[in-house]
Amino acid sequence: MQVTPASAPPRVLHVTQPVDGGVARVVADLVRLQRAAGLPVTVACPPEGALPALLDAAGCEVLDWPAVRSPARGVRAESRRLAELVARTGPDLVHAHSAKAGLVTRLVVRGRVPTVFQPHAWSFEAVGGPAASAAANWERFAARWTARFLCVSRAERDTGRRRGVRGPVSIVPNGVDLGVFRPAGGTGPDGPPAGLPEGTGPLAVCVGRLCRQKGQDVLVAAWPEVLRRLPGARLVLVGDGPDADRLRGAAPPSVTFAGAVADPVPWYRAADLVVLPSRWEGMALAPLEAMACGSPVLLGDVDGARESLPPGRAAGSLVPPGRPEALARALVRLLGDPARLRDLGESAHRHVRAHHDV
Repeated sequence: MQVTPASAPPRVLHVTQPVDGGVARVVADLVRLQRAAGLPVTVACPPEGALPALLDAAGCEVLDWPAVRSPARGVRAESRRLAELVARTGPDLVHAHSAKAGLVTRLVVRGRVPTVFQPHAWSFEAVGGPAASAAANWERFAARWTARFLCVSRAERDTGRRRGVRGPVSIVPNGVDLGVFRPAGGTGPDGPPAGLPEGTGPLAVCVGRLCRQKGQDVLVAAWPEVLRRLPGARLVLVGDGPDADRLRGAAPPSVTFAGAVADPVPWYRAADLVVLPSRWEGMALAPLEAMACGSPVLLGDVDGARESLPPGRAAGSLVPPGRPEALARALVRLLGDPARLRDLGESAHRHVRAHHDV
């Protein structure tokens, strides 16, 4: 058995399923900071998506781990491959990100190497009925092979505890690079994003994977009422995902689909209001990025949302998840009040600078 000298820094192996958007940036930031601290870091992840390029830019060793998101598919082959990678790298610590990677990693390692699991929102929130019960049962069982759970909000921790998930927990809120996510001005390009819709009406922007979790279907359903009350209002959905075609089919012609973008900063800066009506989260990264750019946000009232906002600002910036009529009312109220939006944006920017700098 290979023994690491006591003076050597611990070797870290991160394991991720297919990730994009906020989770990919969280993993890349963590890897970059760990490498800067002198830790030898390796990441096992699928070859597709944005993460491998981000890791390559950080100078990190990346190992090909073909995996899918679904817990019902590919577990046997994924486990065999991951066992090979664990044996090859000999990590002192394994850090698994999101549900599928957490499932396979803990089945393979079984506590023989200290294992951190970071749910990035609990799997049992993504499903209902028997599937939710099965996911919660698994998390309770797998806690025996989890040296520590890493949650991004107190609410995420409490959601796990309510479902009986026990074990040591650390809370590390998401953060953003304030050198990248900043208001317009200073160094770097500050021009409008490509594809910005014409018009002078208030602009709402939603940045996120086009999927049920992020709630763009609720936003699209709310938008006709917003247009009835604010005829010049504009809406842009930034991102791609499995619900893209369905959303395009349901959206009014005035909704713009910008697709996936390498850099969301121009969209955050252009927005009068950034909207993310998620159905579940741990603590979404996109709102923090938007607030770092000086943009106000309107969020679904789910785990982490309240904690990500400045104190005293939750009442006007949160809406019940899955409620188009409530979302429409909040959009009309905020988009019709430019002074309120400016005030919210300024306080949001100060809050993120003080509490969410990586």
